[in-house]
Amino acid sequence: MNRDYEAVIFDLDGTLVDSLEDLADSMNFVLESAGLPKHDTQAYKYFVGEGMEKLVFNALPENFRDRETVKIYTEKMKEEYNRRWNIKTRPYKNIPQLLDALSRMKTHMAVLSNKPDKFTKLIVKELLPSWNFEIILGQKEGIPRKPDPAGALMIASSLGIDPGKFIYLGDSGIDMQTASNAGMFAVGALWGFRKKEELIAHGAKALIEDPLELLKL
Repeated sequence: MNRDYEAVIFDLDGTLVDSLEDLADSMNFVLESAGLPKHDTQAYKYFVGEGMEKLVFNALPENFRDRETVKIYTEKMKEEYNRRWNIKTRPYKNIPQLLDALSRMKTHMAVLSNKPDKFTKLIVKELLPSWNFEIILGQKEGIPRKPDPAGALMIASSLGIDPGKFIYLGDSGIDMQTASNAGMFAVGALWGFRKKEELIAHGAKALIEDPLELLKL
């Protein structure tokens, strides 16, 4: 199948980079420091994806989830993550080869994440420095979080490319909804944090097990 796609928007965590352990270690440190129960690293696959505040909300005990407490612990999490975001986080296998191939094909590339904008830009700059992502957009004031399509549509508008010419690659149901809401072709990354059933249920048009399979599209 080929519809002459001109651009790819990538999710970051669970799609381009495996950041799970650094996220889990950071939040678990915050929890342990406060005398609160920690979580298994794998549990964080379902805590992440909706922004750092929601991650903190999910990780805190139920009686700690009032707005002010979540706000306080989100700041603690940001401080801790700032210290350890790059200890274990690395690009997934074959991501560099995929980005090389897309670059040779002169495909426009962008990143859209619900991770805070500061960390999104930092990770791409430090861990994926060899490739030209024309727009790198994380969670910031004024742009609603995914699955709202505003960020994806802003990228399309800034690049001057019709949304229908975009492939959107992500690893969660939120990513698949974002793609569908923006009129983009939703591709689910099976190497990421969520299972294929979630991706299919939320609108994945294709599923790939290896990054290089994206080239067939």
